[in-house]
Amino acid sequence: MLDILSESSFVTLAGVFGGVLLGLAARLGRFCTLGAIEDALYGGNTLRLRMWGLAIGAAIMGTYALSGAGMVALEQSFYLSITWMPVASVLGGLMFGYGMALAGNCGFGALARLGGGDMRAFVIVLVMGVSAYAVLSGPLAYLRIWVFPQTEATAPPGIVHFIAAQTGLGVPKLGVTIGFLIALASLASPAFRKSPASAFWALVVAAAIVSGWAASGYITAHGFGAYPVVSHSFSAPVGETLLFAMTASAGLPSFAVGSVGGVLIGAFIGSLIKGHFRWEACEDPRELRRQLLGAACMGAGAVLAMGCTVGQGLSAFSTLSYSAPITFAAIFAGAAFGLRQLIEGFQPAE
Repeated sequence: MLDILSESSFVTLAGVFGGVLLGLAARLGRFCTLGAIEDALYGGNTLRLRMWGLAIGAAIMGTYALSGAGMVALEQSFYLSITWMPVASVLGGLMFGYGMALAGNCGFGALARLGGGDMRAFVIVLVMGVSAYAVLSGPLAYLRIWVFPQTEATAPPGIVHFIAAQTGLGVPKLGVTIGFLIALASLASPAFRKSPASAFWALVVAAAIVSGWAASGYITAHGFGAYPVVSHSFSAPVGETLLFAMTASAGLPSFAVGSVGGVLIGAFIGSLIKGHFRWEACEDPRELRRQLLGAACMGAGAVLAMGCTVGQGLSAFSTLSYSAPITFAAIFAGAAFGLRQLIEGFQPAE
């Protein structure tokens, strides 16, 4: 493969491939974190939450199947090589979830909406990307490093790695087993089993995550450049894409840039298929102010938590890192708080 494509082209196209799948799932399969949370809390419908559960379970199975086959060294991934900081996971997750409620979308959802012509989402994407980079490597990076210094882990901070160390069982088999149980629990709902389209798009999302690990694992093992073992995320990569758009002549595209571009392409195609593409803009200054604040909270929170709804909720979860379930729960709590503020307010009932 590397005889045909350059290493940079390979990782970029791998990002595009998975991103297109995610964009299609968002527009055609209605795969959306905030929508799933809102449906569960205010609509009494857990169908889209179960889509997330199936996507997580299938992604775990696929990821650890790759690991067992020696196709990816998961321990080299960011989620399993950095010491876990519980406070950062909780604080960042709460900030991200609350910001997601205010903005009306997470970073991934905003990209999917932008692909359908929603220019309000373009503002969210811009502010989130700048906010993420301000905390990651900008003026706020000094404060972040001082409060939450990142250190290399002495042992992988992963659930299956902990269980394997205590029991002597094999890590890949444990991972596949846990993933299977999560997927099985999601399929336990008769209503979900009656919606094969929902299950299909959940599996498409899982395939996107697994494809990221497979491609980055391949290039790490066979390439000559220093490429990280990664899969999809839409927090700092949004900022990285903005930088590439402004300084492309000074650097090569990356998996992250391809992933962001792929979501836009997939969402655009999906919106055309559904006949939903239309240009939209924000007409309410109060709505715009709320979305700007939400986007800024998401960018900063995602960097603290080391990922967003996709980065922690899918990619990190597929590695079964300690951070994934805690961050995802914090995102859920933050979003629930924000939705309550927007929908119900905080005035006591009379």
